[in-house]
Amino acid sequence: MLPYPQIDPVALALGPLKIHWYGLMYLVGIGGAWLLASRRLNRFDPTWTKDKLSDLVFWVAMGVILGGRLGYVLFYDLPAYIAEPAKILRIWEGGMSFHGGLIGVMLATLWFGKRNGKSFFELMDFIAPLVPIGLGAGRIGNFINAELWGKATDVSWAMIFPTDPQQLPRHPSQLYQFALEGVALFVILWFYSRKPRPTMAVSGMFAACYGVFRFIVEFVRVPDAQLGYLAWGWLTMGQILCVPMVLGGIGLIAYAYKRQSVQGVA
Repeated sequence: MLPYPQIDPVALALGPLKIHWYGLMYLVGIGGAWLLASRRLNRFDPTWTKDKLSDLVFWVAMGVILGGRLGYVLFYDLPAYIAEPAKILRIWEGGMSFHGGLIGVMLATLWFGKRNGKSFFELMDFIAPLVPIGLGAGRIGNFINAELWGKATDVSWAMIFPTDPQQLPRHPSQLYQFALEGVALFVILWFYSRKPRPTMAVSGMFAACYGVFRFIVEFVRVPDAQLGYLAWGWLTMGQILCVPMVLGGIGLIAYAYKRQSVQGVA
C-alpha cells in the first residue's frame, strides 16, 4: 500500500482569501491549452492573431466552468442544490462534470465560430487536442482534494484517503484518470492531429477515446453517493454519459473519412 501524500487543498491563504489547488489546476489547464494552441495557430489559420486566439480560449474556458458546474448540478446532485442554491458558487469544493463542461465548450465554440467565420467542427478539431491538458490537471486537483476515489482493493499501490470514512485501501482512480484522460489522450490526439485529417475526425477521435477511457475507469471508481449504480448493479452515471460519446465519436470518424473519399472521387 502507498501512503497518501498529505497535501493541503489550500495552496495559499491570505487572511480570509484562500486559493485552492483545485482552482489553480483550472488555470494550469487553460494556460497550457493557450500555449499549445499558439504553437499550432499558423497551421490552423495564418490570418488569426494571438488576440483572437485569446478570445477563443476565454470563451471556451467560460464554457468549461459554467457548463461543468451546471452539468454537475443537473446530472449528479440536483436535489441538494435546489435545497441550498448557494452551493453552486462553491466550485473550490469540487463538483464539476466533464460532460457538462463539454456541452458548454460546444455551445461556446458554436457561438464563437459564427462570429468569426469558422465552422463548428473546424474549431472543435483545433480545440480537441488541447482539452486533455485541462482534464489531466483537473484529475490532479481531485487527487489533492482526496475526492472521487476508487473502490476498496488489495493492490500494492492502493491508498487510504483522509476523506474516506471507512479508511479502506482504495484504488487511486483520480491518478488512473490523469494517466488515461490526461496523458494518454493527449498523446493520441497530439500525434493524430499532426497530419491533415478530414474535418470532424479529430473531434471524433477525442469523443471515442475519452468515452472508452472514462467508461473503463468507472469500473474501479466509487460512484457518487447520492446516485450509486443506476442499472444492473454496475452501470454509473459517468458510463451512461460516455456511451453516446463513444458511438458519436466512431460515427464522426467514419463519416469524416467517407465524406473525404466521396469528395476525392468527385
